[in-house]
Amino acid sequence: MNERDAGFTAEPVQGPSHVPMAPATPTEPTYIPPNPEPDENIRHSLFGEILDWMLAPLLLLWPMSIAITYLVAKSIANQPFDDALEDRVTVLGQQVRSVGGKAAGQLHPSGRDILRADDVDSVYYLLAGPDGELLDGDRDLPRPRMDAADEHARSGAVEFRNDSIHGTPIRVAYTYVNLDPLHERAVQQPLEPPHLPPLALVQVAETLDKRAHLAGEIIKGVILPQFIILPVILALVWFALSRGLSPLAELQQRIRARPQDDLSPIDPRQVPEEISPLVGSFNDMLERLGESVAMQKRFIADAAHQMKTPLAGMRMQSELALRQLDPAEIHRSLEQLAKSSESATRLVNQLLALARAENQPQAGLAFAEIDLPLLARETVQDWVQASFAGEIDLGFEPPANDNEPVVIAGQPLMLRELLSNLIDNALRYTPAGGSVTVRVRRDAATGRALLEVEDTGPGIAPNERERVFERFYRILGSNTEGSGLGLAIVREIAQQHGAEIDIFNNPRSQSMRFPGSLFRLTFPPPVHEPDDAT
Repeated sequence: MNERDAGFTAEPVQGPSHVPMAPATPTEPTYIPPNPEPDENIRHSLFGEILDWMLAPLLLLWPMSIAITYLVAKSIANQPFDDALEDRVTVLGQQVRSVGGKAAGQLHPSGRDILRADDVDSVYYLLAGPDGELLDGDRDLPRPRMDAADEHARSGAVEFRNDSIHGTPIRVAYTYVNLDPLHERAVQQPLEPPHLPPLALVQVAETLDKRAHLAGEIIKGVILPQFIILPVILALVWFALSRGLSPLAELQQRIRARPQDDLSPIDPRQVPEEISPLVGSFNDMLERLGESVAMQKRFIADAAHQMKTPLAGMRMQSELALRQLDPAEIHRSLEQLAKSSESATRLVNQLLALARAENQPQAGLAFAEIDLPLLARETVQDWVQASFAGEIDLGFEPPANDNEPVVIAGQPLMLRELLSNLIDNALRYTPAGGSVTVRVRRDAATGRALLEVEDTGPGIAPNERERVFERFYRILGSNTEGSGLGLAIVREIAQQHGAEIDIFNNPRSQSMRFPGSLFRLTFPPPVHEPDDAT
């Protein structure tokens, strides 16, 4: 036993004393289910969602439109009545004059009757002199505040304001009449206030009943049709949405009408443009599902075909043993039956391993950081007895630098299955007296982890190296028993771990007849590299 075999005996070997990065005994991977989607993110009805987003703004804007309509109606209703008030103030202002330096103005009784002639509203007026003395009209009519008596009103323009009399709201039009149009301001001293011409106040007011009535009529003329139009709009929106979403219902019917084995893609030209990405994703899923179903069918067909030979052999050997009378012949038949049973058991185990490897991506299993030298050492220990039985020198070579860990991301159970199949393949094809070496190292150029299995067997021709990974493929002329599934399992697990697998001749072999083989797996670095300082 050479240096690379140190620590390997027929007896079980204890693992190293330090705590490994991966468990010494592989445990069954646990299934991690996906997180359930929150209920608030689930849209139960696309039709209802669109309808809500269309009707909610409409129902919110409708009261706003009523409020705006009311304000506009009041403005429209005020304008003609304000014009009438302005005319009355203008006519009434012509009745105010200056007599003997004093303001005078009084309406004739018939003029008062004409001014107050209104069947709906109450009309008020007031004539006041420059000193605020009442000339004529209603003494209780409120006068404008001082800050409201601006230069614009004093220039003779008619102004409007809202006020109240006896608790009743009124609309007031007022102006100031200049009683001395020829008045000129005298030269004033800088600190003396300016001399203003005498101004008489003229006001005419009325209540707001006619205005409110007109505004109500305008609102009725606008709002009542809306009560009729709104249900029509809702019906049209409902009908438009139903028509717009009808292609989805048609697509649903076409999918429901399909046979259960029809996995052909949906023609994207027969669906609306908005759901073309969804249909494209659905077609991709159908394609993957079709590949999975085809793989399962091929697996079942291959398994059934491969199981026929060992089962037929077992049946023939058992029938032959039943017909034998010689104990030696019966013993020989039972030995053959045991060999056939062993071959069938190995075939079933490899079929199950291949099925488990192919379904690994759908199992929802997460990768973990694995100490590759430790996993390789433990796997080699499992095959020591088999190598002794075949008189083959099985050894393990750890990395040259023991202080530098070789860590990869993967599933320990699947990686042990991968390495076990490589070792089993090497032991089966290596003649007695040969050697099989499992080696773990780092690539000096890239720093990536390498797992190598080399043997001193007959080797694999370059034109056969790609085909040996196919299911049930066996090189012609090979007399070694096997099912042709081991390397297919190796390739499947390697692909799931993102590893590259290559086959070379054994560079250490010195025999032309047995050039040997070297299987090299190159693993990608883990997502989180370990800190060498720790």
